[in-house]
Amino acid sequence: MTKRIYVGNLPYSATEEEVRDLFSQHGEIISVAMITDRETGRFRGFCFVEMDDDAADAAIEALNDQEMGGRTLRVNEARPREDRGSQGGYRDRGSSRW
Repeated sequence: MTKRIYVGNLPYSATEEEVRDLFSQHGEIISVAMITDRETGRFRGFCFVEMDDDAADAAIEALNDQEMGGRTLRVNEARPREDRGSQGGYRDRGSSRW
């Protein structure tokens, strides 16, 4: 089985290669997804790393609260994305005016 890891509070200058180097010390990496802003394309300071269960647990234990580029990393098992309802649509506002 594999586990998806949330890695937050990364320096905005962090690269996928740096993340791979950091996490590969704890096991084989299946994928890295660096999250960027849709409008600007700039890195948002967090990513997701996918590893097998044992390697993921070791990486979480070793890297949570560690420093990278002057920032304290937040590393934990990723939670499923919450349902946001209708993406980009208007919500029913009844008869109220805006």
